[in-house]
Amino acid sequence: MLGKLAFRNVRRSARDYLVYFLTMTFVTALMFAFNSLIFTRDIEEMFEVAGLMMALVGMATFFIVLIVAWLINYMVRFMLEKRSREFGIYLLIGMRKKEIARLYKRENILLGACAFLLGMALGVLLQQVLLSILYSMIQMRYDLHMEFNRNCILMTAGCYGGCYLLALLRCGRRFKKMNIRDLMEAQKKNEEVRESHEQWKKWFFPLSVAFLGLFAVFIFTGGIKNGGHVVFFLVGIVLVIYFFYIGLSSWLVCYVRRRGNAVYRGQNLFLLRQFSSKLKTMSFTMGTLTALFTIAFMGCTVAMMFSDYQNRILETKFPFDVQINSEDVADDFADELKVIGESAKILDAYPYHIYAMLPADTQGNAAGIPAENQVNVWLSTHLKVFGEMYLNEDGSPDLKKIAKDSRDGSFYCSYDTYMKLSDYNHLRGMLGYPKVSLGDHEYLIHLKERIRGEAEGLKDAVTIRGNEGNLEFAGYYSEPFSQDGHNGGDYVIVVPDSQGSKLTPYYSEMAVDIEGEAPLGLGNKLDDLGEPEFWERGEAAEEEEEDTDLAGHRQMSGNSCCGSDTIVVMTVANMVRDNLIPETKYMLSSLIFPCFYVGLVFLCVALTVLSVQQLSDSAKYRFRYSVLKKLGMNRQEIGRVILQQLVCYYLCPVLLAAVIGGSVSVFMSGKFIFYTGIRTAVMYYFGLSFLLFFGIYVLYFITTYVGFRRNVEGD
Repeated sequence: MLGKLAFRNVRRSARDYLVYFLTMTFVTALMFAFNSLIFTRDIEEMFEVAGLMMALVGMATFFIVLIVAWLINYMVRFMLEKRSREFGIYLLIGMRKKEIARLYKRENILLGACAFLLGMALGVLLQQVLLSILYSMIQMRYDLHMEFNRNCILMTAGCYGGCYLLALLRCGRRFKKMNIRDLMEAQKKNEEVRESHEQWKKWFFPLSVAFLGLFAVFIFTGGIKNGGHVVFFLVGIVLVIYFFYIGLSSWLVCYVRRRGNAVYRGQNLFLLRQFSSKLKTMSFTMGTLTALFTIAFMGCTVAMMFSDYQNRILETKFPFDVQINSEDVADDFADELKVIGESAKILDAYPYHIYAMLPADTQGNAAGIPAENQVNVWLSTHLKVFGEMYLNEDGSPDLKKIAKDSRDGSFYCSYDTYMKLSDYNHLRGMLGYPKVSLGDHEYLIHLKERIRGEAEGLKDAVTIRGNEGNLEFAGYYSEPFSQDGHNGGDYVIVVPDSQGSKLTPYYSEMAVDIEGEAPLGLGNKLDDLGEPEFWERGEAAEEEEEDTDLAGHRQMSGNSCCGSDTIVVMTVANMVRDNLIPETKYMLSSLIFPCFYVGLVFLCVALTVLSVQQLSDSAKYRFRYSVLKKLGMNRQEIGRVILQQLVCYYLCPVLLAAVIGGSVSVFMSGKFIFYTGIRTAVMYYFGLSFLLFFGIYVLYFITTYVGFRRNVEGD
């Protein structure tokens, strides 16, 4: 009997809780699809960093389980309050509390089981879409096939079932404490609107707005400079989110009491009273929803940023098919050529040197900056990415710290990096760039496009010595040129071959052009030849500035660098483009997918609570709108009032979240654009996230509006 009654009750309440059912179905599908990324065997065998995706998706799943558990607990408690009078009647006719609790649990289990089964079916389809996108991003072929991993199914079922179990246990304990009177009055308690101390509570509203403005000013003017400031503003934002709704509801109550000018225009009095009473009873819930919307905005923005990065910038990071670094200036790369030749057809292999000017061959300038690393010092003290890291209190360069970090291979080498014009033009030809020409007494600087605008003053600050005096500056070039430690870090100075008498080989490089794509695992084979770690130096090399090998070649330490990139840094001795780009894209996808995952789930959870609240209250609003109808309003006017009521209710948490999340997202976007060199507007990523948000928002809003109006108008 209880089973039939539970089934009838679920079918009867399906109209009010359809949005909740569909959301749980979609969440189940997302959980299964994203969990499948953890257990994909092809990915595990393909990349050594496959554990990164597992860790980040697992972490995202943990937070999603928490918020889904909150949603289920909220909905179970909410439905209990809405049906408390019905359960009170069950007690009056002789049913025991255990039987009622068992009935309610069966209803929720039936609802949850149907959503889970439907979600798993949808999840299989979503899994194929997700894997197709992932394989496309990492430039690999994916053949559609159904994959049912037992561990993935158990993990999804465990997370989903655990959330329901915790919610139902709490519900059972609540049933034990309730009596007939509590059940009969539970719904009334939810409808009570207590107005007290509204005059002073209304000041929370302007104070919250003022704090949000202060937060925006501080974040965009660089006022947040340390961890203490970050903690202060994070705590402040959390408090502001909740106090904002307390203040707004009190401000609306006070505005209606003093009969403001807009109160008696059209249906404003009705709408203001409805909205203020809803905020009174749901201030904490509205604050929680705003926090969820904010996290959704920020998560989608971060995903958009890294997705754009891998589409625009990543191809330029590895311009050569294969490029190999060696600290040994006498290295002929014979072993590497043999390995490459066994795996692919070599079209062009060009070994060359990166050079430096030794201290004995140069003279310091008037400021005391050694001429052999004057470019390094200037960049370290003028690029915004370093800030005041390498400046003394008086504004002069901190040469000791620059020298120490250079020896440790931090950003730049110990000496400025040079290249001969013949080597430079050969490499340009391999990349399809036009050749350049230099006079006998000229030089050029090739640097990253990202720092091109900031380095305009570099030509006036440095002096490049030639065989017979100073060389004249001939221009900047900034095409992609593998400057993450191979052809210098951020830059390389190009001089005519005739001026090479003052240059000393610093380290060796070889660029290789192969036919077609490099085979999978070629980079690992090259790494196995000798130096598994990038530019690894022994203790003796760290203690001595120079050394000599058995062949009599001068060896120089401090020749490892990675440039000033900070968002995505890829420094490898053996660079195989067709191996590194998929691996790097996979690492970026390990961040992109969880961010989208968290953003979508949090967004759907928040919109579900908004929708269910309104749809469940539609029966109560039926009487109120019938009064408006008796006062002379027609069907169209009532529909317009319903639309205005739902717009106010829906937009309130969204607008506040857009202000907070938008400010943080635009700030993050600005920093991301600055550090990566992507040429785009700071509003671009947040704009895309907002459009995605708006699309899902409209679907939920239309569903709520149609259901609400149908319930209000009756049969």
